[in-house]
Amino acid sequence: MNNWNKKLELYDRIVATQNTFKRKGKTMPYTSTNGYMFSMLNKAGEVGMRLSKESREAFTKTHNGTVFKSYGAVIREYVHIPDQLLTNLDLLAPLLMESYNYTESLPPK
Repeated sequence: MNNWNKKLELYDRIVATQNTFKRKGKTMPYTSTNGYMFSMLNKAGEVGMRLSKESREAFTKTHNGTVFKSYGAVIREYVHIPDQLLTNLDLLAPLLMESYNYTESLPPK
């Protein structure tokens, strides 16, 4: 199993903690609501989540997170989830739900 497939497995475990939404996408897995994506696994095997400004700042400070990039471009409002946190479902399950709730608060596309 290659590294990307391992990351996909971890990403799927994180998404499976919630019953409100399902993972979408085959080549670029993601979750979405209200016409917006709110989490994704990029080609490099990195997980990103969309958060409010306050939550992004807090996450970055507390967990050494950085901006999230996909295909070399910074994805606005996303934080990169460090690899060492990908197995921490106690942290990431509520963070993913927070990401969903934040995205639900945005005006529909």
